[in-house]
Amino acid sequence: MRFLRRSGTTTEDSPESEAAEVAESVESHSRGVTPAKGRATPKRREAEGKRRGPVAPPPKTTREAMRRSKELRKSNPQSRDDRRAAAKERQARMAAGDERYLLARDKGPVKAYVRDLIDSRRNLTGLFMPLAVLVLIAMIVPFPLLQQYATLLCTVVLAAMVVEGFFTGRRVARMAREKFPKETINGRSLGWYAFVRSSQIRRLRMPKPRVKPGDAIA
Repeated sequence: MRFLRRSGTTTEDSPESEAAEVAESVESHSRGVTPAKGRATPKRREAEGKRRGPVAPPPKTTREAMRRSKELRKSNPQSRDDRRAAAKERQARMAAGDERYLLARDKGPVKAYVRDLIDSRRNLTGLFMPLAVLVLIAMIVPFPLLQQYATLLCTVVLAAMVVEGFFTGRRVARMAREKFPKETINGRSLGWYAFVRSSQIRRLRMPKPRVKPGDAIA
């Protein structure tokens, strides 16, 4: 009976144990120790997210994304005007050939020299895009005879363009090596750059031509 009474008293909270727990809690607060909360402390990003409110879910469709973008532009028209002005300024400087705004493929004195060589001459390769439009029209027109002649003409002109582009690339690479002997020049890469430049319509070339057809390039 004495053993049972002792075990029963140990299972219950005595006044002495409650006083000890209160004293321990007061001591921990006085030392600046925060008692355990039973869960992990939230991160700073989670706390800020709770303060700012729920985050909007991502758009489910393209139309919804466009609508959100439009609302954002309306809410901040000043930044929209600034971005438009900055883009216009970059486009103008790129067209003028400013090295700071050119693409990586157009940077460097060698590429500028190649552009001048191509722009100073009229090339058959410049008819590539008009020829593509002509082929498209010929395929739409329901005249088989016209389609045959257009196909034959396009084949001949394309063959001539390939031959001209090959010799133009070799000439440009040779002149670039003579102009810049200290530069490491890849003949194939530079020849392809010259071919692509010559195949574009003159008014659509970027950067804009600095020389006129027939000008001498030193």
